[in-house]
Amino acid sequence: MTEIRGIIFDKDGTLFDFAATWEAWAESFLLRICDNDTERAAQAGAVIGFDLHTRSFSRDSIVIAGTAQEVATALAPYFPELPMPDLLATLNEEAAKAPQAEAVPLIPLLTDLRARGLKLGVATNDAQVPARAHLNGAGVSGYFDFIAGFDSGHGGKPAPGQLLAFCADTGLEPGTVVMVGDSTHDLHAGRAAGMRTVAVLTGLADTATLSPLADVVLPDIGHLAAWLDAQA
Repeated sequence: MTEIRGIIFDKDGTLFDFAATWEAWAESFLLRICDNDTERAAQAGAVIGFDLHTRSFSRDSIVIAGTAQEVATALAPYFPELPMPDLLATLNEEAAKAPQAEAVPLIPLLTDLRARGLKLGVATNDAQVPARAHLNGAGVSGYFDFIAGFDSGHGGKPAPGQLLAFCADTGLEPGTVVMVGDSTHDLHAGRAAGMRTVAVLTGLADTATLSPLADVVLPDIGHLAAWLDAQA
């Protein structure tokens, strides 16, 4: 089997627990753009698959795997008074402040992966500025050789542009890289790039949804080391 030389991670639902992070963001963002009108905020939340009253996302929410631009586009008809650039800027401002809950302690995990000689990257459908803010807040930006948001010039997932850019930056062949993510968008991107794919269950998708697209489904990224050892 080809040696694994790099890992590229999704961010939300993979490095960070999806629900713990983005439920707080959705509530804060919706109330802000609705001037604390809870009825209007609840209606807007329904558009993006978020129930304001239960503070929970539906499994088909656009927020799970969509880009920030796609979320803003879905909301735009409900906020005609807000130009799209302002709506997107507000979304990204609130996203940058979203409290991040690490899926597992990240520094020990990333330290171990770097010690194995692996190149590491992040490919997220979040915008680059909040993505870097989240990684900086966790103190882990420096562990990554490559960080790309949907607006970094490589497109967003499920297209493979971000993943292929990671390979170009690091000099790795796609077949030596593993894509790790919690959504079908992540896994489709990995397959399209010619990478192995690892699914984790710290997002909202279940094993039945992810397993057809994954080489393995793990409970969380804390199980990566054991899986890597089994590939040697």
